[in-house]
Amino acid sequence: MTLLTLALVALLFALAATVVRRVPHGQVYSLYRGGSIRLLQPGVHVVVPGLERLGHRIDLGGRVLRLAPVPASSLQATVYWQVLEPERADAVIDRAEQLIGSRALAVLGEQSAAPESPRALSGQLKLALNAALREHGVMVTRVELASA
Repeated sequence: MTLLTLALVALLFALAATVVRRVPHGQVYSLYRGGSIRLLQPGVHVVVPGLERLGHRIDLGGRVLRLAPVPASSLQATVYWQVLEPERADAVIDRAEQLIGSRALAVLGEQSAAPESPRALSGQLKLALNAALREHGVMVTRVELASA
């Protein structure tokens, strides 16, 4: 009888571990149920196994992306970005760094042989990136350029 009780208690703990999800502060989780998506805000939530599944864990804090030097301009860029609208960013969060990197390299590659001042070029790059990423709920907060 005690072995059965012990097995039942272990089963209840295992079930609780799969049902209860804790979302840390500064993050949101996307939760898929059928065809709909909802966001789990920080706190403790109950997830129904089989009906709902966790999608992306989206960090709302800032992130840093260091890009390799661009051969045409010999500049190395460091891009600081963050997610502002997680419901929009959920669709592209897995490839956000690729989107930022490819757009930044395209803008830097378009520069003429005589580059502008680094400060002006940083501002131009930030504006171009934000224009491309706004629809995805992602914002570039700062761009630093350095000679490679």
